[in-house]
Amino acid sequence: MTVLDDIIAGVREDLEQRRRRVPIDAVREAAAAAPPALDPMPRFRDPRLAVIAEVKRRSPSKGDLAAIPDPASLAAAYAAGGAAAISVLTEARRFGGSLADLDAVRAAVDVPVLRKDFMVDDYQFLEARAHGADLVLLIVAALTDDELAHFGRLTAELGMTALVETHTADEVDRALALGFDLIGVNNRNLKNLDVDLATFGPLASRLGDSVVRVAESGILSADDVAIVAAQGADAVLVGEALVRHGDPVAAIADFMSAAERVHA
Repeated sequence: MTVLDDIIAGVREDLEQRRRRVPIDAVREAAAAAPPALDPMPRFRDPRLAVIAEVKRRSPSKGDLAAIPDPASLAAAYAAGGAAAISVLTEARRFGGSLADLDAVRAAVDVPVLRKDFMVDDYQFLEARAHGADLVLLIVAALTDDELAHFGRLTAELGMTALVETHTADEVDRALALGFDLIGVNNRNLKNLDVDLATFGPLASRLGDSVVRVAESGILSADDVAIVAAQGADAVLVGEALVRHGDPVAAIADFMSAAERVHA
């Protein structure tokens, strides 16, 4: 069993507990009653690098990263620093996240919010919208083509945007074939957790210029941002570097400036 398989097994167990507490019809009603989702794509297609700043307490590879007792305050700092969107980990077992974190962040900011989790069931998408998410993550390595297509349609029906995560050329081709236009390249292999920043460049060139290209994982400094910006990144998704920095406003400014210098 890979690390990804193990995480998803836990996600499904936790999902069943929530499903028993809150029937899907109730979640569907809450999703329908939620304010309309925000569209992140205009800012993502802006010439300026978009920073998707992550509320992330821990990870399977690094363990505890930051306590984050007040995710709303952290998210507000991200937004003040110019983050284009806020990513909120809601997976509990490996990442220490929760839907309560998503609620807190949604109430604190007026920029788009990504529910970052391992999405494998319709219930989670309704849940995401009910809790105010504007984006959801679809991990190609975790889903069949039929599941990707179905979840892509469901995401659109709920008014949200799908960030589709890839790690290999085959996964990139699968995402492109299904017509997704917001595609991330994860420099971390979710099957063994190895990170290689060199993953991004070749896969970004395979994506082409019509897709919004998001560099994910392994981005720990302004120098790293400059590397992926030079290779075509339109956005970066950063968690560890921001939660450990101490001044997320300054860190986001540094990242955006590094990208501007590349394109000057």
